[in-house]
Amino acid sequence: MKGTTTAATRRPPAPGRRTAARGSSARIAAAAVTMALLIAGCTAPQETATPPPVTTERTATERAAPDTGRPGTEPPQSPPAATTAPVPGTAIPVRPAAPLAQTPKDPAPRFLTVAATTINMPIVEVGVSPDGAMEIPEPFDEAGWYRFGPAPGSDAGTAVVAAHVDTTSDSAPFSQLKSLAPGTLVTVQREGASPLTFRVTGVELMDKDAFDGASVFRRDGPPELKLVTCGGRWLDEQQDYGDNVIVTAVPA
Repeated sequence: MKGTTTAATRRPPAPGRRTAARGSSARIAAAAVTMALLIAGCTAPQETATPPPVTTERTATERAAPDTGRPGTEPPQSPPAATTAPVPGTAIPVRPAAPLAQTPKDPAPRFLTVAATTINMPIVEVGVSPDGAMEIPEPFDEAGWYRFGPAPGSDAGTAVVAAHVDTTSDSAPFSQLKSLAPGTLVTVQREGASPLTFRVTGVELMDKDAFDGASVFRRDGPPELKLVTCGGRWLDEQQDYGDNVIVTAVPA
């Protein structure tokens, strides 16, 4: 991991107003899609529809009554017993990385507040961009929930909410994630359901070059909430921050 400092270096001004952490969003989501290829169920993959095989075999009743009314017709032969050939790679499920848009079982999150901070922002549903990255809302004061993963309140897995860390001229609300103390309360308002409260258990800087998608985009195990943004040093040569700030919270 590159340095462990929690002070995010502000990026140098650039012409025009644009949201920051776009590089981070791509790195975050690219890891998510990669893990989808390695861990089944990571991104609610779309099952490939296989058309039913066309059969020319007659029904059992037709086979039981041979056609003897036509000259030169022989009774049909019974097909050989089907044998199951081993399929290479069946020990590791392989599914398309493209997620299937579907309504989650749990209510969607709609608003996020974090105690003792100014984080008080709406949550919108996001997915995967054409280049395979997790989408991040353009407005710096809006957070995105990865809708192909668990929702806050799910019985298992990690709900991921991400947002930008700053703009070229100012800090965004998620810039405060790096300073959250253990025990800080996070409240998630949900659509058509009661709000949920989570308790922060830790904050970490994860080097983007060693991003652990399996621990962030997780579909099983204890329920958690992950809040993600950019952090660490600003790297001029990469036009990106060196790390991701990842806050882990559990149901309070």
